[in-house]
Amino acid sequence: MAEAPSLLSLCTALVRDEIVRRDDVPPAVYNLPPDLLDALASQLPPLALENLQSGMPFELQNEDEYDNDCPKDGRKRRRYRNFNLAWKKNFNLRWSKLTDTIQAVDWQQMYWERHLQSCLDEAAEIASVPSFSKCIGEIEMSDSMLKYIASEGSVHLWCGKYRKLSYHCQQFGCYAQCLSLQSILCVSEICHLLTSCRLQTLVLRWIRFQEQVSGLCKLLNQNRETLTSLELIHCKLSSASVNSICDALLHNGKTHGVLHFSINASYFDETDPVALPSGLVSFLSLGRNLYSFKLCENFLGKNFGKHVFHTLLDASSCLSDLDLSENNMAGWLSKFNRRSLSGIPAFSIAGKSLQSLRVLNLRGNELRKDDADNLRYALAHIPNLEFLDISDNPIEDDGIRNLIPYFVEVSERSFPFADLNLENCELSCDGVTQLLNVLTTLRKPLRSLSLADNSLGSSVAAALGVFMRKSIQILNVEGIGLGPCGFQDLIEGITEGSNIVNINISKNRGGIEIATFLLKLLPGASDLVSVNASYNLMPVESLSIIRSALKSAKGNLKLLDLGGNNWDGQKADDSLFAEFQNGTRKILLDSSSPPLDGLYDGDP
Repeated sequence: MAEAPSLLSLCTALVRDEIVRRDDVPPAVYNLPPDLLDALASQLPPLALENLQSGMPFELQNEDEYDNDCPKDGRKRRRYRNFNLAWKKNFNLRWSKLTDTIQAVDWQQMYWERHLQSCLDEAAEIASVPSFSKCIGEIEMSDSMLKYIASEGSVHLWCGKYRKLSYHCQQFGCYAQCLSLQSILCVSEICHLLTSCRLQTLVLRWIRFQEQVSGLCKLLNQNRETLTSLELIHCKLSSASVNSICDALLHNGKTHGVLHFSINASYFDETDPVALPSGLVSFLSLGRNLYSFKLCENFLGKNFGKHVFHTLLDASSCLSDLDLSENNMAGWLSKFNRRSLSGIPAFSIAGKSLQSLRVLNLRGNELRKDDADNLRYALAHIPNLEFLDISDNPIEDDGIRNLIPYFVEVSERSFPFADLNLENCELSCDGVTQLLNVLTTLRKPLRSLSLADNSLGSSVAAALGVFMRKSIQILNVEGIGLGPCGFQDLIEGITEGSNIVNINISKNRGGIEIATFLLKLLPGASDLVSVNASYNLMPVESLSIIRSALKSAKGNLKLLDLGGNNWDGQKADDSLFAEFQNGTRKILLDSSSPPLDGLYDGDP
């Protein structure tokens, strides 16, 4: 027999139902004892909870600066915590998969920001229909959207004003710090709808027409004082539109406050201009606080890249992260050569440097060996670089040989170069062996190295084994063709006390030798966290060896990916999952499981 409800719970439910049915909160509710008020808050749907909290008399509101020693103030602080827990509960009911991924301080702010984003996304779908002819603010939210914030008996479900997008923007815009907008919403009206916002991050998609650019610029101007991050994705941009966008972020030639600026997967009318748009030049020159600048997958030519680099150099920019990946910039550094370091520079670059630049991403730019040679001299102007990605560029062995002197030079710095990505650079065993032999002798070794997707063969294993004895922490040798013979040689290079943290040896057709390699690696690598050994043609006989390796493993191994190998799934499950799978360790045997380097989501 069910337990009878207490008088307290019945009274709380009665008050809750009364608040839910009304458009306001009866003043008498605030006279309830603190424990009753907190219990009531935990049972209210979001809109009623918002009304309760926003209508609370000043003397009952939490003041963070109060001293904990004061019992009264401690009670106020406790009330704030309880309200925050109520908001977290509501957030979890609606977006349960996101709750654990968010480190939120203010769950009320997070809830309404996420809700407003959902409303804008729904409105964008409705406005995209060709027959749509209303004002954006007149778009009505669906029943399902309203039921998330109000209960069945609420007045908010049938009253017309609560259905309109304008209500949600005006009521909850003050909570929005980060929003993503489709181009269909980038009209002049959006500025009025979001007038209460103080946006810090703004993401725009599919901007195509001047009307959309004009609406965006008004929104940027409105949030110029608070905006720190701007990202444009899948846009079509002319020089005039770039100028307008950049000018909207500037004010009377003063330094702007944007920290992150990104244009991705977009189309520029002029991909290889004689000069950069003047607005972009001003934006980069006045970006004293600019931390990252990204122009990725935009089909930009060498002139665009050259002008961006020289503009940053001329401004002595404080930029930390420059990403020009997935363009077509072969030849963009042709003015950097031995002459640029001998007092005869072509662009007045002598003595100028990007002191703060730490990350340079040039992946997928059709760079070749001459570009690698020019890059070596350009890097002389980036004295504190830590991360370089030149993957997916056919620089070949001659290109990597041109860069070797740079790696030797920078290893002597106080803050040495640490991370190098050379994936799919058409390197051979000879070039990589020469590189590894040099890297092994450096005074300060690399932290991470990726050689993935270069056809190196088993002969590179000896040099790779010696290199692994150094302090390398992250090593990616996916798909380099090591084979069984290569892993036999690699085993010889493994020593006790390896510093390896993350290693990817997938797609190397290593067979049973992969298991033998793990048996040697795992006991001696106390810092090892993840291993990707997927797609290696491992036979089922490997399982007993892997089990022995896991039994002898030391340290903090969290993830072992063995997917895509030649064993029966049930047999693998019986021998590995039951014994070793737990809350802190995951062993992947299913080829449909995401690989280690596939667990990244770039969508903001």
